[in-house]
Amino acid sequence: MKTAYIFPGQGAQFVGMGQDLYNLNDEAKALFEKANEILGFRITDIMFNGTDEDLKQTKVTQPAIFLHSVILSRVLGDSFQPSMVAGHSLGEFSALVSAGALSFEDGLKLVSQRANAMQKACEAQPSTMAAILGLDDETVEKICAQVEEVVVAANYNCPGQLVISGSMEGVDKACALLTEAGAKRALKLNVGGAFHSPLMEPAKLELQAAIEATAINAPVCPVYQNVDAKPYTDPVAIKKNLIAQLTGAVRWTQTVQHMLADGAEAFVEVGPGNVLQGLVKKVDRAAQTSAAVVA
Repeated sequence: MKTAYIFPGQGAQFVGMGQDLYNLNDEAKALFEKANEILGFRITDIMFNGTDEDLKQTKVTQPAIFLHSVILSRVLGDSFQPSMVAGHSLGEFSALVSAGALSFEDGLKLVSQRANAMQKACEAQPSTMAAILGLDDETVEKICAQVEEVVVAANYNCPGQLVISGSMEGVDKACALLTEAGAKRALKLNVGGAFHSPLMEPAKLELQAAIEATAINAPVCPVYQNVDAKPYTDPVAIKKNLIAQLTGAVRWTQTVQHMLADGAEAFVEVGPGNVLQGLVKKVDRAAQTSAAVVA
């Protein structure tokens, strides 16, 4: 059976995440403690006992979700046998580490740098995102293109659910036009900024140097990357796509479609929450989905 392992992005976090792994598994505990050392603060204290507000900060959220996902994949042991992997936005880094393309340490450092660079870009220019429900992708793209201010299609989550991203004015104007065009909902998201839009260019430039200086190996299986939803095993191509990811769209709908076309029979979500399982089901109701659990 071909199994696709999928890794969640920002928004899947919850207080207490990872605590069971830390308490019950020595390997997990050692990796969490190594992460505290690398980051220079005890992220485990925030993950296990912090407030929702503490955990919502981009610079905390991204490494927290990465750690939960990657450490869970490690402690699955021999049962972790991916035929293919993919991650939603931040989850792409978790997918790359789980597939052996990035080391745990390098992956965590890049995620931390990514989070800090994104936080800076958000603070430099007020911006936002909105979920558009009930319209086809092409209509959303066309209407975004009509708005003078910055606004783009950012997350192709599943058919009928596309997240747009851009300046406050751009997103507000697009939401009004999309509602007129028949969107069931145009829902502003509680996020720090315009992820996966041109407004992330400063963060992309900052992260580019770090990615270029990091060793990436050939993964043990194809990694389906966000920017074009296609599978990659070549380290040079993986780096290029990872750099493009911050300002490019997350093509999750297309990723799931390509995985299914390539023979994926089961999708296993590795990390906090179950959002990706729901999105897979919306792409193909017959798809088999489950959450990774430690026996």
